[in-house]
Amino acid sequence: MTIGEKISALRTMGNISQEELAEKISVSRKAVYSWEMDKDVTQIEKIIQLCELFGITTDELLKEQNSIKKPTEKIKNKYFGTDGFRGEAGVGLTSAHAYKIGRFLGWYYSSPLSGCAKAGARPRVVLGKDTRRSSYMLEYSIAAGLAASGADVYMLHVTTTPSVSYVTRQDGFDCGIMITASHNPFYDNGIKVINRYGEKLDDATTALIEDYIDGDMKALGVSTADLPEAQGEKIGCIVDYASGRNRYMAYLISLASHSYKNLRIGLDCANGASWMIAKAVFSALGAHVEVIGAEPDGLNINRACGSTHTEKLRTLVKERRLDVGFAFDGDADRCIAVDEKGNEVDGDKMLYILGKRLHARGMLKNDTVVATVMSNSGFVASLGEAGMKCVQTTVGDRFVYECMQENDYALGGEQSGHIIIKKYATTGDGILTAIMLTEELCDTKASLSELASPVVLYPQYTQNVRVSDKNAAMNDSAVRAAATKAEREIGGKGRVLLRKSGTEPLLRVMVECESAEECRAHAEAIAEVIKERGYCVE
Repeated sequence: MTIGEKISALRTMGNISQEELAEKISVSRKAVYSWEMDKDVTQIEKIIQLCELFGITTDELLKEQNSIKKPTEKIKNKYFGTDGFRGEAGVGLTSAHAYKIGRFLGWYYSSPLSGCAKAGARPRVVLGKDTRRSSYMLEYSIAAGLAASGADVYMLHVTTTPSVSYVTRQDGFDCGIMITASHNPFYDNGIKVINRYGEKLDDATTALIEDYIDGDMKALGVSTADLPEAQGEKIGCIVDYASGRNRYMAYLISLASHSYKNLRIGLDCANGASWMIAKAVFSALGAHVEVIGAEPDGLNINRACGSTHTEKLRTLVKERRLDVGFAFDGDADRCIAVDEKGNEVDGDKMLYILGKRLHARGMLKNDTVVATVMSNSGFVASLGEAGMKCVQTTVGDRFVYECMQENDYALGGEQSGHIIIKKYATTGDGILTAIMLTEELCDTKASLSELASPVVLYPQYTQNVRVSDKNAAMNDSAVRAAATKAEREIGGKGRVLLRKSGTEPLLRVMVECESAEECRAHAEAIAEVIKERGYCVE
């Protein structure tokens, strides 16, 4: 029985309607309906509330679950993960895959199956890419597939993921596609599909794409051997749409209420999608801008630069005496900040600063910030001291956004720098995050180090253990006992988290406590038990 089925059964036994249950635990009725339709609860806080309401333990509710399940776990996607179709270019993700994705989407959005087909009108799809060499190959393959199925393709060329999301919803496209592998190295690539609302495409539709890739036409209700190809005037057009990217830049500029002419700002564009956009935006706002990571050659995206490698930006900020620095990842949906002293300000600290900003303006619904289970305990405690609460979901910006949607929360994000400000965007946007932090610097006339200083983070250490069976290792009684022992020794001033990697055969052992040495010692002790139990592989 799934968590959703258990909730439905408990609600029926207690003679509580969906509306009443929603009111009791402060969620929307839509959220309760979603849970009961096998879209499992992702929020730790809500699981605890449900257990208290029905008088059961969390073990009883989560019995037979490996962990807090992802809402999408019911559909076992083969190619698409939580962040699109990703793999090594030319190996796990080929031009043939890209062409078929284009063929399917062009057909799908012209069929009644999509629910948004317009009589006599060709589907309109907007397409962007990052700077990887393979992005060009995949871009033309997708565009060819779309046009062959009768869709018009609007090319944004090199641009950011949030810009594709913005243009899709703002200009009324049927869907958007972004070719990127985010923070991964150049030899990987990926395809993200965005629905007409600027959100990531649902799993049911991506499952249909996968069926088509694998040649399963029955699932599509098509009797022919392949999808029909457009002919004559019904063949799609391929159109330059750089103007869409320019409007996105104008939108970002419009969000600032200050001139930045007195600010010295450093940017690290990761040799990726933001290499032209970020400097243009901050220069237009009047800042003195110094840029690194803005010389893409197709092979150097994310290489020793960007949000996962802030060393060069930290050095630049200190040596050039800049006021602040911002590092983006390959597709610029993440941002990591650097304060005027050259210290990194991660996603937790940025969420705290932006949470206080919205809270002070009465714009933070229920005084709540959404984060994931990877957020630091010190961050959660700091929110509480500032009069705010934290709801935590499973790892992934997608689950953060779903929680925000279900409860109409205004702000959410991840420690890695995915920050979603719902008033302005439906996805993480690194440049938008940088603008909002700069606005707070201007409004408060404080430095970034001062704004971040109330957040005292506990040391964290994560040990990645390569295993033969993630589920078996995670649920092994001896491994669980080792984790419980570590938590007992930590004594409430930290935590232990065992988490399965979503893309690799890894079990991640994360320990958080007051001492960095203790963190490492506890994590390594748990990893040793995993090894002793025979799960490790070389």
